[in-house]
Amino acid sequence: MDTAAADRRGTEEPAYPGRRKRHDGRTVAAWLAGLLLAGVSVVAGCRVADIDGITPVPQLLAFLPWLLVPTGIALLLALLARRRTLLVWGVVVLGFLAWYIEPYGRTGEPGGPALAELRVMTSNVEFGQGTGSLIDTVRRLKPDILFVEECEYGCSRALEDAFGGDGGTLPYREAVEGAGSDGSVVLSRFPLRGAGGVRGTMGMPGAVADVRGHAVGLQLAHPMPPLPGQVGVWRRELGALRHYAANSRGPTIVAGDFNASQDHAAFRRILDTGLRDSARLSGSPRTPSWPARTTPEFGAQIDHVLVSADFSARRAAFPRISDTDHRALVVDLTLHQRG
Repeated sequence: MDTAAADRRGTEEPAYPGRRKRHDGRTVAAWLAGLLLAGVSVVAGCRVADIDGITPVPQLLAFLPWLLVPTGIALLLALLARRRTLLVWGVVVLGFLAWYIEPYGRTGEPGGPALAELRVMTSNVEFGQGTGSLIDTVRRLKPDILFVEECEYGCSRALEDAFGGDGGTLPYREAVEGAGSDGSVVLSRFPLRGAGGVRGTMGMPGAVADVRGHAVGLQLAHPMPPLPGQVGVWRRELGALRHYAANSRGPTIVAGDFNASQDHAAFRRILDTGLRDSARLSGSPRTPSWPARTTPEFGAQIDHVLVSADFSARRAAFPRISDTDHRALVVDLTLHQRG
């Protein structure tokens, strides 16, 4: 027997399959953590840079608070992988997300005396499918001004039958009649006169309400959603709403389905004109309004009632409307005299 060969075999290190498997597992965990952090970092970076970017960033920005979940998973994977760089990266991303989850926009109470109280409601009835449920909710909550998006011909007729005409609770109306998602209606207890409205792919009627002798500008909002290939249209139509807000004089309400949250730069530009988000003023800055049918508790707030500094907001609620993927939004407002 070759004793030298035997000695060499005796001194060779034994194989450790378990160690190799652990090393492979840590490598996989590190790669997964890196991929998750890279994706979240792109979205968070656009938020930090105050831009909406390109698809899929605008779609993901709507769910910015929920990006804490993949970031947390990435941190756990980095811990398992024992990768210090990934851990530091994850903590930095987590810090940015936590900072930008804070509500955006101005707050504060008007200084002048109260002139009138009114309840405003907005609801997207999804191609008219939620009209019946909306009618029941309106009868129960009794809003003074109602904005309805995606109110097609049948929805428009049903609302007129339910609330219009002599003796109706919302007898005044301005509408853009249309099929599918194109139609929109503004109904009011207060007298209305037509205004030009904002032009868009879908109807966005405007009006001026006479609220106890005070002119209040009303504008329904329903820009195109940021679908792939339609982000430019979405950004342009939000820009048109911003132009309306920037050029408004006197008390103003802009309400509807904005297809945007406070985490979208194009929506923040509207708030930068001086309008305030009544849900935030009422203490509900992150209550989801969409998608109400599939993941109601894990959605985004894209339905808003924005008001000029002439208004204070006391309460906001998001009632469920059947057969639509949006919750309605109801806010109690007080109109104040300008200081």
